[in-house]
Amino acid sequence: MKKQALLFLILLVSNGLFAQKITVAQDGSGNYKTIQEAINSLDTNAMKNTHAFRTIFIKNGIYREKLMITKSFLKLKGESEKGVIISITLPRDVWRCENPDDFGAATINVKGHDLAFENLTIINDYGYVAHNDTTIICTNESGGQANATSKDRYALPREKDEIAGTKMVRKDGHQFAFRSMPGATRLSFNNCTFKAGGGDTVSPWDVEGGLYYFKNCTMEGHVDFYCPRGSAWAENCRFICHNLNAAIWHDGSNNESSKTVIKNCTFEGDKGYKLGRFHREAQFYLIDCKFDENMADADIYQASTTQLKWGKRVNYYNCHRKGGDYIWHADNLKIDPKSITVGWTFAQKWKPKL
Repeated sequence: MKKQALLFLILLVSNGLFAQKITVAQDGSGNYKTIQEAINSLDTNAMKNTHAFRTIFIKNGIYREKLMITKSFLKLKGESEKGVIISITLPRDVWRCENPDDFGAATINVKGHDLAFENLTIINDYGYVAHNDTTIICTNESGGQANATSKDRYALPREKDEIAGTKMVRKDGHQFAFRSMPGATRLSFNNCTFKAGGGDTVSPWDVEGGLYYFKNCTMEGHVDFYCPRGSAWAENCRFICHNLNAAIWHDGSNNESSKTVIKNCTFEGDKGYKLGRFHREAQFYLIDCKFDENMADADIYQASTTQLKWGKRVNYYNCHRKGGDYIWHADNLKIDPKSITVGWTFAQKWKPKL
């Protein structure tokens, strides 16, 4: 019996199912001093073969590093949400003037799938430290539409008076705290804070197969600062908006069933901020949400001339505003609110691992 137990233990170790705990600590008390070193140390083949999650435990500290995650079946777990801060200073425009796509434009950049994040604060602080808008030399992207010929490319927005060969970098322009690429799906976030001094703070972008789960998270930024593509669930989250155009956004254009569900969440922001918008096919469900008195009297709206195949799909149930409700967020749900579950949101394709 002892020999069989030993053989079983050897099998677990060889398959990566009983791995040594990996700890990151800036003071040298862990296995690595940086998070990226810990990620790079993992055996990609073992993770793919076993589909077992490997956990990297991160001790409290301010980690000034950009994370590039191409591996899958990985969990990053902080010692505490407020104590583990991962931060960089980078506007998207600067990155894209020197690089062909967005992979690397964020604090956390993801191409892997089946990933979990817990107890982390993730910041892109460019908008907090920049004093003014600036103009930079940009021969790569500026002066016309970007070459968005693949599903990994999204054209940069163009300024009205932008001169070819330059790019205006706005203090509150696009700044990713989190950005995932097509193929990065089944991503879960628990007790995480995302902050940026610009728009698109949280950008999980796989319109074909994206499945994203957020619970007990805080998201703060400017226009469209929560902007999932595909299907997303956010529960018990706090949204803080510093732009008047829109807080939330959705792209569900690849599949009629794609949706973003926001349940039991709170919204607050600068006076006159609008709740949300969409440019392509979208489907919103806001359930048991609370809005502060600063929210404008404006429903989630279409911000493009795109012809919608499936019509405007914005659903509310039991949502209320401090200081008095607006007519447009009155209950209009056509299904039983109890049927709106995580499994229903993801069409039973995924059960998040927390």
